[in-house]
Amino acid sequence: MILRTPLAAGHQMQLQLQLLLLPSVLLLVLHLLLCDAKTVNPGDGMQVQHHQMTAEPGLPEPRAYMPDAQHLDFVYHDHEELTRFLRATSARYPNLTALYSIGKSIQGRDLWVMVVSSSPYEHMVGKPDVKYVGNIHGNEPVGREMLLHLIQYFVTSYSSDQYVKWLLDNTRIHILPTMNPDGYAVSKEGTCDGGQGRYNARGFDLNRNFPDYFKQNNKRGQPETDSVKDWISKIQFVLSGSLHGGALVASYPYDNTPNSRLLKGICRSSALCAMFQTYSAAPSLTPDDDVFKHLSLVYARNHAKMSRGVACKSATPAFENGITNGAAWYPLTGGMQDYNYVWYGCMEITLEISCCKFPPAYELKKYWEDNQLSLIKFLAEAHRGVQGFVFDPAGMPIERASIKIKGRDVGFQTTKYGEFWRILLPGYYKVEVFAEGFAPREVEFVIVEQHPTLLNVTLQPSKYLVASGTSTSTKSSTVNRRVTGKLQLSPE
Repeated sequence: MILRTPLAAGHQMQLQLQLLLLPSVLLLVLHLLLCDAKTVNPGDGMQVQHHQMTAEPGLPEPRAYMPDAQHLDFVYHDHEELTRFLRATSARYPNLTALYSIGKSIQGRDLWVMVVSSSPYEHMVGKPDVKYVGNIHGNEPVGREMLLHLIQYFVTSYSSDQYVKWLLDNTRIHILPTMNPDGYAVSKEGTCDGGQGRYNARGFDLNRNFPDYFKQNNKRGQPETDSVKDWISKIQFVLSGSLHGGALVASYPYDNTPNSRLLKGICRSSALCAMFQTYSAAPSLTPDDDVFKHLSLVYARNHAKMSRGVACKSATPAFENGITNGAAWYPLTGGMQDYNYVWYGCMEITLEISCCKFPPAYELKKYWEDNQLSLIKFLAEAHRGVQGFVFDPAGMPIERASIKIKGRDVGFQTTKYGEFWRILLPGYYKVEVFAEGFAPREVEFVIVEQHPTLLNVTLQPSKYLVASGTSTSTKSSTVNRRVTGKLQLSPE
């Protein structure tokens, strides 16, 4: 329980938060932010240290990557080599990186996450958290290596690349290079197809191991997926990409379809299932389909080849503009991107970046050249749409307030500091805000292309609580029930 500060102090805090965000918007309009480090005191309340900012008009494209051969070559790195690289990078760039483990694989390998940001060790108020996850299928390691090179690019380019500096100054980037290190350990370089190494050490496909929106997933939870679920429950990620191999396409939710139950009842053999899936595959669209298509196109169009819709094999379909709805490609149950979106409002897409699952190492440099710009530009999309805070009348932030864009049934929640973000395309919107002990509120707002919209919402105590004399001086929290993927407020 956190006691409230006096009214004046609360308004002072609200003013500080608004002042913190205002320069950020102005600099996003100019597309450059140069700032010193900021600190948040995680003790009672919250303290924001102001800083000097300067801006220059226009941001050049990220420069071409020049590898530092002494520290990271274009080869595949086993788990020990990967660990050494991450530890050495963290030691070499302590002001830009922080290394932590979210858990261990079946065989005891750490699931390392590297934070790359100008404030790597603590969440900065108003700064969104984003993530990349690689190697969820152990025999698809191109993404694993691309993420290591992305880390290397960020830390070596921060002082010389203005776009990278802006991105790291305004975003906390969490990179999990390998979610399935055990599967990778038994995979074979040069194997373009097949399933050896795809699964974890217990034989589970980790991208079929998450709770599902459309049907109950009875597969036993695995340590790797349990670690990821715990990870994303603690950090309010705004945007995410999961890197795969075996195709060349950006795939977006939903991965599953309401017809999945029917198909299961019809199928009696793998051949029958394949036939029915072929004829029944149809788009399964989210309420944020426009946003997901946009995010997928950002990646595909900045990629050297993806947007051409190149088919990897003559027998496989080409993808228009290099993107596809997941279920329209083929339905699957228990996928990670649907779980991120439905349960936590995180906009995740699946990035298939190599036709060959495990191509020879000499091709890695070309894969990096193809994906470098896409990997960077995709993360910058976290700064599109609406962002702001939810306050009580005293100006104190309301944690776990439930937020939903009207007409878009999948909602999200505020952080412990009352923050929220939502990626939206230009247009007119209405946001619905709920919090236990407060009267619900609707607010209209406009999104423009040039910069994110700042929106602070103040909730008033509910009339029932005021009439009954119930105190609302303690921090409120929302009871968020996910029954159908929608945010539902529990009855008082």
